[in-house]
Amino acid sequence: MAEKTGKKPGNHWWMTVAPLYIFTIIFVALPIIYLIVLSFMTRAQTWGVVNEFTLDNYAKILKPVYLNTFKESFQLAVSTTLVTLVIGYPFGYFMARLEKKAKSMMMLFVVIPFWTSALMRMYGWIIIFRSNGLLDKLLMALGITKDPLKLLYSYPAVLVGMVYSLLPFMILSVYSSTDKMDWSLVEAARDLGASRLQAFLTVTVKMTLPGIMSGVVLVFIPSMGLFFIADILGGGKVMLVGNLIQNQLQSGRDWPFAAALSVILMIFTSFMIWLYRKVTRVKDLEGLL
Repeated sequence: MAEKTGKKPGNHWWMTVAPLYIFTIIFVALPIIYLIVLSFMTRAQTWGVVNEFTLDNYAKILKPVYLNTFKESFQLAVSTTLVTLVIGYPFGYFMARLEKKAKSMMMLFVVIPFWTSALMRMYGWIIIFRSNGLLDKLLMALGITKDPLKLLYSYPAVLVGMVYSLLPFMILSVYSSTDKMDWSLVEAARDLGASRLQAFLTVTVKMTLPGIMSGVVLVFIPSMGLFFIADILGGGKVMLVGNLIQNQLQSGRDWPFAAALSVILMIFTSFMIWLYRKVTRVKDLEGLL
């Protein structure tokens, strides 16, 4: 009989996966467990925490002032997601239809903002939005306005900052999904009598739905906690959940309450990820059928 040349897997296979498990346990699982445990502790009178179980931290979230913060954060996240979708979907769609050279050039323009600090880019918007800034001077020069608009430290300024920071994630998600499309299905729909709009709504949108959902997740989740944008462009007038957590850690020194806020925010994040997986799973099953 011919000798077998193949080698059996060694008994040390666990050495290849052990670093991944160790990293996940130390830097993911343990911090989450610590955060959850901390959220049920009691704040000390002066500094730190007391090892006394309590539900007051979560009950405190139900106060109108904190519920309103969650409401404002959710509204801003939804507004940011909708605006980025309206702008990012056409951009990503048409970018995927370009020639290879033009596609590479557009991709470069999309990723260039990531080469600089997000903090510095936000300070650049201050120059544009401040009273008698670049935007005011342009609008007054065109005769659109007569007086400065004073957009800085307002909700629209924060929304623009959010959209500007997160728009590339939506564009790249839609582009990736559109670039992998089977365009013959669109042509088949057109041959069967569907108009361009019907083919787009029934075939293109449906096939790019995973990319849309991926972009929604990548935009919605960060916009709930990007507190530095609200600090810089909102001037403290726009309070997000991230700002509230930061205030509790720095000035309030209420770590258990900050942990409880973080847990609730983590639940929102987990729900969005679950929804994304649900939609993409249904899409994959429809593709198999």
